[in-house]
Amino acid sequence: MKKFTSFTGIGTLLALPVIASAQFDPGGGEFGTLLGNILGFTNGVLIPFILGIGFLVFVWGMFQFFIAGGANEEKKEKGKSLMVWAVVGFVLIIVFWGIINLLTSSTGLDGGVLEQVPLVNPIG
Repeated sequence: MKKFTSFTGIGTLLALPVIASAQFDPGGGEFGTLLGNILGFTNGVLIPFILGIGFLVFVWGMFQFFIAGGANEEKKEKGKSLMVWAVVGFVLIIVFWGIINLLTSSTGLDGGVLEQVPLVNPIG
């Protein structure tokens, strides 16, 4: 219960600017540029590279299961294990890719412009 209370308190503190409709700079300044570059690299280079490696592991598992493990049960089991873990890896990477895309699109770091952002007019 104590963890839930602290998590709720932290979540409330982080949500206060949104609740108060505080001014938000859609560009994010230097930090926004850095975060956009990191998310762009992850989305455009890192995740497809990891998916390619996962595909190669899956193909190697198929090779061990069907070709190298013809009569050898140990190699068949090893190939089967590689294929199962490659599929698990694919699912996890696709989920991670979805989270990255969700972050980039919801924060406006994908190059799009956030619509209807309330701005505070300065006094004077």
